[in-house]
Amino acid sequence: MENNKSDLKSFFIKLISITLALIIVINVVFNLIFSEKIEKLFFLTDESNREVVKDKIRHEISRGLEKENILNKEDKILLKKLYIKIKNEFKEIE
Repeated sequence: MENNKSDLKSFFIKLISITLALIIVINVVFNLIFSEKIEKLFFLTDESNREVVKDKIRHEISRGLEKENILNKEDKILLKKLYIKIKNEFKEIE
């Protein structure tokens, strides 16, 4: 009986220790990985931040239009294949 109580006490101590360790690990992983992405989502809620992002997109589009070729050859091939596939799927609807 005395040995049973000792084993049960040891089991609960180990169980609580493992549970606390898991909580700490999950908390650290969440804070290191996901908090950065969540902050980026909240970054776009502010009007001035949205304007900054819009301006950056416009600038990049302008830079792309100044180039002779916007896409490289591999991207052109992939986009053409995608276009043909989508076109064929729309033909199936009609």
